[in-house]
Amino acid sequence: MELPGGCSLHWQTQGRGALARPATAAASPSAAAASQRSGRNRRLFFPRSLGEGEGRALWRESGKELSKILREEAAIGGVERKAISSTSTHRLWPKAVLGALDDAVSNNQWESALQIFGLLRKQKWYNPKGRTFARLMMMLGRCGQPRHAGSLFQIMLSEGLRPTPDVYTALVGAYGRNAFWEEALALIDEMKSLPTCHPDVYTYTIFIDCLCKQRRFDLIPRALAEMKQLGISPNVVTHNIIIDGYGKAKMLEEMESSLSEMIACEGCLPDECTLNSILWAYGDCGLIQEMERSFDEFQHMGVEPDVTTFNILIRSYGRAGLQAKMCLVMDFMKKRFFSPTTVTFNSMIDSFGRAGNIEKMEETFRLMKFQGVKPNSVTYCSIVSGYSRAGLLVRIPLILRQTENSDVALDTPFFNCVINAYGEAGEVEIMEEMFLFMREKHCKPDSVTLATMIQAYRGAGMLQVAENLDTRLLELDKQFRQGACLKRGMLE
Repeated sequence: MELPGGCSLHWQTQGRGALARPATAAASPSAAAASQRSGRNRRLFFPRSLGEGEGRALWRESGKELSKILREEAAIGGVERKAISSTSTHRLWPKAVLGALDDAVSNNQWESALQIFGLLRKQKWYNPKGRTFARLMMMLGRCGQPRHAGSLFQIMLSEGLRPTPDVYTALVGAYGRNAFWEEALALIDEMKSLPTCHPDVYTYTIFIDCLCKQRRFDLIPRALAEMKQLGISPNVVTHNIIIDGYGKAKMLEEMESSLSEMIACEGCLPDECTLNSILWAYGDCGLIQEMERSFDEFQHMGVEPDVTTFNILIRSYGRAGLQAKMCLVMDFMKKRFFSPTTVTFNSMIDSFGRAGNIEKMEETFRLMKFQGVKPNSVTYCSIVSGYSRAGLLVRIPLILRQTENSDVALDTPFFNCVINAYGEAGEVEIMEEMFLFMREKHCKPDSVTLATMIQAYRGAGMLQVAENLDTRLLELDKQFRQGACLKRGMLE
């Protein structure tokens, strides 16, 4: 079957491809399962399509999910309070402490995790394990706490636990994620001197991933040279990370060179993750012909597209203003039984909004809800931006009411979008109301929020207020803290 631009699809198996996907380039199976579960729960918002019995069953399932979340938060809070107040080796139930620690680590609550871990070490039944330290170090790296990760490593040594390659790799990742390059390289050198902890392909893959995310491409050749010297061959994941890193940085020549090296490497054939990285890079640069050519070449190599591939094509065509091709991809997904995701609809909504096609934008939004795909903050942000470009500010309150009646977690970028819409229209008073509404939703203003408000004040001729924005924000903050009633006329 032909896609836009002459790209053909060659299906070697029926249905969807079953190639393995590294965690660095696509969603995990658990995330897909969670999406399916949440998809079932979303139908609660459309009772007309459900029978009475099915609706009750879905309601019970939704209640169970909420109860699980509340139990996890209560468990973390309870054990954390005991950790803060505990001054003795009070014996606690192992399952409660270990469960609370696991939940805190999974939710990246690093302060709670360290307090619970401190309580864990006081228990008589405590048995130090390298896996526990490795998980904590990885979490601390994600949370921007490399110093704490290093301290944890010293605690592990003081307890007489011999580090494993996984522990060293976790600490290398924690340092690399936060650009502590000297510490990370010193740790790798230390691993080389240990007979039982030599760095392996996993260690270098994690390190190279950190280099790509921090745009330290100058250190990648050094890492690859060390791997070659130690007799370590890069695997498919390593090559995909390098290709994706160059593509995200729009270093297309280096990306193509890395792809050639991957193809020449024995046992490292490109997969759908490679395809997606290449298509994203060309599409992000607006090189539609190169993107379509690469798509066709990967098809001839037997690499099958997945949902992420089609989402990238839709996003690229939409940003290039090729709405017709974008709709053709959507139709092809439907014929091949690929279910559109939130990302799929968000890309289409954003594209129609940018093009000023409000009718198609609203139609796509209705189709999204009809198919049971839950909108998120990005969805509403794209709709608000579309209304703002078309001068239809009167429709923004409807979107705000929908977010109020849903469980969508609004974030700072969404409020920045709303504030910008009213600021550009000169509606300074409503803009300030939205700023208060933003505070009410516990969203912290950032530099974009402040810059947008300054520009709006200047556009309205309020130069004095713009120059003394800090004073004005303090006044609004005082109004918020005093519990002044938010002017919700537009929300009612």
